[in-house]
Parts: sequence; C-alpha cells; structure tokens
Amino acid sequence: MYTQIFDPVAHSIAASAAFAALPLLTLFVLLGVLRLPARWAALASLVVSMIVAVFAYGMPGGQVVSGALEGAAIGFFPIIWIGINAIWLFKLTQESGHADVLRRTLAHVSPDQRVQAVLIAFCFGALLEALAGGGAPVAICAVLLISLGVEPIKAATVCLIADTSPVAFGALGLPITVLAKITHLPVHDISVMVGRQAPLLSLFIPLMLVFILDGRRGLKEVWPLAAVAGLAFAFAQFAGSMLLPVELVDIVAALVCAGASIAFLRAWAPAVLRADLNAPQGVLAQSGARGAAATNNGGHGAGLQGAALAMPMTGGGAAFERNPQQDARARAAFADTPRDSRAEILRALAPYAAVILVVAATQIGFIAHAMGALTSTFAWPGLHVVDPKGAPVSAVTAKFEWLLSAGSIVLIAGALSVPLLKLDARTAARTYVKNLHELRWAVFTVCCVVGVAYIMNLSGQIVTLGIWAARAGTAFAPVSPVLGWFATALTGSDTSANALFGMLQLTTAHHTGLSDILLTAANTSGGVVGKAISPQNLAVGAVAVGMVGREGQLFRRVAGWTVLMIAALSLLVWAQSTPLLGWMVP
Repeated sequence: MYTQIFDPVAHSIAASAAFAALPLLTLFVLLGVLRLPARWAALASLVVSMIVAVFAYGMPGGQVVSGALEGAAIGFFPIIWIGINAIWLFKLTQESGHADVLRRTLAHVSPDQRVQAVLIAFCFGALLEALAGGGAPVAICAVLLISLGVEPIKAATVCLIADTSPVAFGALGLPITVLAKITHLPVHDISVMVGRQAPLLSLFIPLMLVFILDGRRGLKEVWPLAAVAGLAFAFAQFAGSMLLPVELVDIVAALVCAGASIAFLRAWAPAVLRADLNAPQGVLAQSGARGAAATNNGGHGAGLQGAALAMPMTGGGAAFERNPQQDARARAAFADTPRDSRAEILRALAPYAAVILVVAATQIGFIAHAMGALTSTFAWPGLHVVDPKGAPVSAVTAKFEWLLSAGSIVLIAGALSVPLLKLDARTAARTYVKNLHELRWAVFTVCCVVGVAYIMNLSGQIVTLGIWAARAGTAFAPVSPVLGWFATALTGSDTSANALFGMLQLTTAHHTGLSDILLTAANTSGGVVGKAISPQNLAVGAVAVGMVGREGQLFRRVAGWTVLMIAALSLLVWAQSTPLLGWMVP
C-alpha cells in the first residue's frame, strides 16, 4: 500500500513543488525551446515523472509502472480514441470525393480565404468540437483550409487557436459533467459560470484568426465578419449555458454562429479579396482532388502537402497586388468553380448529421441503457494507493464505456456513413487501418502525456503543486485558470484537466473563502486555452498538415496567443472574485 505524502522533500511544500514541477518543465522546455518532436518530449517527461515519483515521493516502482500503463490506456481510450474515429470519418468523405464537395460548398460562400478561415476553423470547427472533440476539429479543418490554398503551418496555427473557446462545452459537455461528478457541484451552476468566462475568448478568436492569416491588413478588411462571428458565438454560448442542457450548448452556438456569419456575408463582402488570383479558372476545384489522390498514393502528410502545393499562392496570398481587375478575376475564377447538386451536398454533410443522430439516440432511455451495459469498471491491477486520510485515490479505479464514449459514437456514425457515401466495407476498413498508421505517433504522444498525468496524480505531485499555489490565499483567484491551462496542456483534454485539478480547486476554494463554483469553472475555462498547446493537439495538427516532427514550430506559433488569452481570463476571474464582478457568480 502506498500512502500519498505531499511534502516529501525536507517536509517542505515549496521544495516538494520544485521537484513536482520537473515533469512539466521537461515537457515544455524540450517541446518549445529545444524543438524536439512531441513524442520524444512526452516520453522524456514520462521518464522524469516516474523518477520523481520513485525517488522523491517514495512510490513503489511497480505501482509507478502500473500507473503509467493505466494512464496510457486512458490516453488511448477514450481520449485519442475520439480523434482517431473523427479523422477516419473525414477520410471517408475524402475517399468518396465528398470532402471536395464540402470544400467547394464552403468556397462558394466567399472566395476570400480569410472569410473561409472564419467559417471553417471557427464555425465548422466549433461544431466538430461540440460533437466530438479530441483533436478532430484541428485535423479536419486544417485539411479543408489547405485544400483552399492556405499555407500548411498557417492552417494548423489557425485551427489550433480556433479550437479553444468551444472546448469547455465540447464533446457533448463532457468536461463540465465530469467536473460536476468529481466535485459534487450542480452541473447547471458550473455551466452558467463557464458561460460567463469562456465567451470572452469567443469574442476575439475570429479576429486572431484573421490577423494570423493576413496581419493588420486582414483585420482592417475583414473585422466586420470576425466581429459578427465572435459576437454570435459568444452570445449563444452565454445564453445556452443558462437555458440549454450542457450537451447542446456548443452545438447550438456553432449553428447560430454559422447562420449569422453566412447571413451577414449575403449583405457584406471584403473590400479587397484574398484569393488565388494567379491560378487558372477551375484550379481551386481541381486542387482538392489532386490532394486527395496524392493522399491515396503517398500517405496522409504527403497528400496534404500536395493539395497545398497545387495552389500557387503562399501565406494566404500576402504577395498579391490589389486592384479591382484582380478582384474581378478572383470572383470570376470562383464563379466558374462547378457547383454541386443539393443531393451531393447533403451526402457530404451526412456523416456529421449521423453523429448528431447517434448522439440523440443515446439520450433515449432504453438505447442508453443497452449501450451502457457494455461498460467495464474495475480496480486497476497493481495499484494500491490511498490519500493521507486512508481513502483510496479515485484514479486506482478504471472505467471504460465501450459504446457510450464519444469516440465510439463517432465510430458508429462512421459505419452508418459508409453506405451513404457509396463506399464499400473493404474501402472503409482499409482507410481505418491507414488512418491508425498515420496517427501512430500522435497516439504514442497522447499515451505518454496522460501517463505523466496519472503518475503525478497517483504519487501526489499534482496535489503538492496545488497546495503550494493555494498559499496565495484570495490572490489564488487569478491563478486558478492557469492551473487548468497547465493541466490541459499536459493531458490534451479539458476533461482530464478537470479530473486532475477539480477537487484541488474545490479544496482551495474552501481554504481561501473563494467561491467553489468560480474556481472549479475557472479550471475548465483556463483549460480551453491549454488545448492549443497540448502535445495531443500539436501532434494531430502536425500529422494533418504534413509537419510530423515539427510540433515545436507549431508550439512557438501558438504559445504567445495562449499566454495572451490566459492573462485575459485570469484578470476576469480575479474581477469575478471581487465585488467588481462578483455579481456574475451564481
């Protein structure tokens, strides 16, 4: 039996926290400073966490190994499991050619790449996050942007930043429902509080995306659409958190955002277009097909790069001269792009509609009961860990919802989509195997990172860091979202971050006199920012745009933006902990 101790180094919380922080420091230094691939940075962090657990905390080596294996198992199922199946779902549309239909449909809304980035990365990405999460929005939206001519690294950066604010209510509200179970706080109260924090990010993210693509000129020319998209999503998320079940908040917000953006574009267009002006007419319709063909012949990364190289533009078209004649040529090129029939467009959307239908079916009592019957709950072998009071640590019990997990729901939807897309079972199976092979390093990275989280949680390193942070007293309020930021960056999942730090935030609230609803919600809201720099999302994004092994480059692109966002959230949470904005706490 291993009994957790939170001050093992010289009976000092500060000294112990210095050791407990080593795995996190290892991960971020190797990834962001030394530019190692995410898989090796994650593996090194895992090794450091095991060494600290054994030699600083005195945890038996056998239990350390067992805890790492449990974390790896959870990292695969359910965390990366949803990403695997969501990307496979999109690859099915590529195999059938309907990814091009979807791309052309989105392109016909506007020929401007900055507009397309807002619609795809923010609006469509938010819907994917609401339905599935797990890195799927980054992978799918990055592929779509590349097929429209966006530079690969910009496409990945834009999608990583866009996949933040929807995360709190993502994967059918899973982060909030897990937090409520752990803390025994009302789901609705947490939802309302998160709805008064996360929408702050939603207001500004579309503006960030436009700036990343086209700098200040982009902001000057496209800010009206970015403002409409941000306001629509933020308002719908804020209102939905109070009026809707937590599972539906982001689904409704994404649909409202998309509807408002498309309606606005019917009455407004950028003064200057940013499109592929040098390409002959019809090249935009053909490039995606060439990219898909390259994917089939030369691997996922090569195919995506092929789709990007098929477009002569670079960096979102920053080198193009601007004049009315070129704008006219751009509009003509897009006007000549073939339009697909309504039936083909509906078929392209069928996989995502299938996800919604399967999700709805799981809300029906007898179906949910039947699917829930295939659930395994058991004590993980080799783990005998108790807290200082002698109570078993919750992480020693593993639970696998084989059919009710979000990843399995997407897998079922994918199987239903095969005949709808006019594909055969052999093609679907071959695509799945190929997808697993392409994501092998992303899977390895996630398993290592979640292994780190489990070792730190089981050994007591996580609690040590929390106790040290709680010494700030009421000044802890602005630190609260930072913990969620770090935890999500470490685990790649806001849900896992809530599982790690939810009780810590609750305990800290009770010791400092701060609101427990405020701090627990701040953990979730801060976690959405950490999603952008998590090794899981970086690995998935790198695979999607053909940059495997260059995750450090993506990390440096997005890290500054996440610092800006977490600083804004910290300021907001601090104000909500004072009479200034205390009225916002339910």
